[in-house]
Amino acid sequence: LILILFFFSLPSPLFEDPLSTVLLDKLGELLGARIAKDGQWRFPEMQEVPEKFGTALIQFEDKRFYHHPGVDPLAMARAIRLNLQRGEVVSGGSTLSMQVIRLSRKGKARTIWEKLIEVWLAVRMEVGYSKKEILAMYASHAPFGGNIVGLEAAAWKYFSRSPENLSWSEAAMLAVLPNAPGLIHPGRNQDILLKKRNKLLDRLVYNGLIDENTTLLAKSEP
Repeated sequence: LILILFFFSLPSPLFEDPLSTVLLDKLGELLGARIAKDGQWRFPEMQEVPEKFGTALIQFEDKRFYHHPGVDPLAMARAIRLNLQRGEVVSGGSTLSMQVIRLSRKGKARTIWEKLIEVWLAVRMEVGYSKKEILAMYASHAPFGGNIVGLEAAAWKYFSRSPENLSWSEAAMLAVLPNAPGLIHPGRNQDILLKKRNKLLDRLVYNGLIDENTTLLAKSEP
């Protein structure tokens, strides 16, 4: 009975949100787009995530993404320790898989019970989807400030180019943004967003994923 419940517990499809109508030329360049019926800029779901953004995102959100089954016990233990030390919730310990489940369940309350459901469904999702597919679902449905949903819409909105053509600086900025999408406001919060972006770039060079010259050039971008 538990196995049957486990198998049928994951909705299919996970996301049924309305999409923007997008017009591209034969080279993949954006010619135009129309906003989705719910007032969000949400482009069709991506099939794969560009390397720069994927690398930056995993370093920022879930360093053991390719090695856990949907839940990371080490991250959960660290989050519990930090929360107890601070006396408040400062870290949730959620993996990218758990965050995909949370996005699909549309803002359920942040309770222990809901966290357990996220764990259950994240493990179930890892059985039925590849890591590549899970990463693409996150990139397609994460919030990027205002009514911008998904990496594709964010790349065109903020940088006027496709996600595949983002620089390391731009990829790092977009990797940290879903963690606090309210940081995007004209004339506000830019110093905070800059610090978060640069801290991620430092982590990338520290872990040998980019070299120091690339980091310096990335940090020089506005």
